[in-house]
Amino acid sequence: MIVVTGGAGFIGSNIVRALNKRGVGDIIIVDNLENSKKHLNLNALRFLDFVDKRDFIENLDKFDSFDVIFHQGACSNTLEQNGRYMMQNNYEYSKKLFEFASKNNIRFIYASSASVYGNGENGFKEEEKCEYPLNIYAFSKFLFDRYVNRFLGELDIQVVGLRYFNVYGPNEAHKGRMASVVYHFHNEILEEETIKLFEGSENFKRDFVYIDDVADVNMFFFENPHKSGIFNVGSSKAESFLKIAEIMQGLYKNVRIEFIKFPDELKGKYQTFTQADLSKLREAGYMKKFTPLEVGVRQYVEILKTSGGILR
Repeated sequence: MIVVTGGAGFIGSNIVRALNKRGVGDIIIVDNLENSKKHLNLNALRFLDFVDKRDFIENLDKFDSFDVIFHQGACSNTLEQNGRYMMQNNYEYSKKLFEFASKNNIRFIYASSASVYGNGENGFKEEEKCEYPLNIYAFSKFLFDRYVNRFLGELDIQVVGLRYFNVYGPNEAHKGRMASVVYHFHNEILEEETIKLFEGSENFKRDFVYIDDVADVNMFFFENPHKSGIFNVGSSKAESFLKIAEIMQGLYKNVRIEFIKFPDELKGKYQTFTQADLSKLREAGYMKKFTPLEVGVRQYVEILKTSGGILR
């Protein structure tokens, strides 16, 4: 049996879909449905049961028959200022789950984040010298990676941390402000026939990775249970926000691009460049090419136009 925490969320629901495509349906979804819109991500999926995240962590001693935990659940709001909440939700919860998995010989594949690299002054390799988180969200991920690293090599079970770069694609509609720029640009086009970009966006370059690739990397480690470690998951190609806007401009009619002032609240907390170093992932044996930006954006826009961005 498999557990997917955050299973009603963006990446979690796409992992469940990928498992379903492989004939796997003995899945327990663990999540928080206070944002009830997230249930839409579950409508087309096959799973055994749903458990609220608080009930799950409080009753771990009642569970012992799991084979794999995909731990994707977290507060992903990079603008969250409540450090106590962030650390309890992302760090303490993750520690309890990891300790439970270790004690019961359950494979553990979890979501980390490229935000641990901060502004990337020292590069984007899975090395301590490259890590310098700029906000409390990134720090919570950074600290859990450090915690896990203490045990890697000592445990008999598989432990995998995946540092996601800028993921975009279907099933993120519930994320609101934290949804990808593709989702926001789509809504701006529908409302005003305008895409709004921060001034300087031609120089803001991120590693945008399509959700199908992220799910596929998770499946690679699921199907290779003897591979452990912390790995980057990105396209390894930095692309500008302006390029995304121009791609989308060509997929709609009468769309203009407007530049707006860069917000003060993001100064010093904004990654202006990210690009995954995939050396370690390739060494682990994952050799597939990642979806080119033009292809991923085109596929996602089609889903946005037909179903509001929800896979059915």
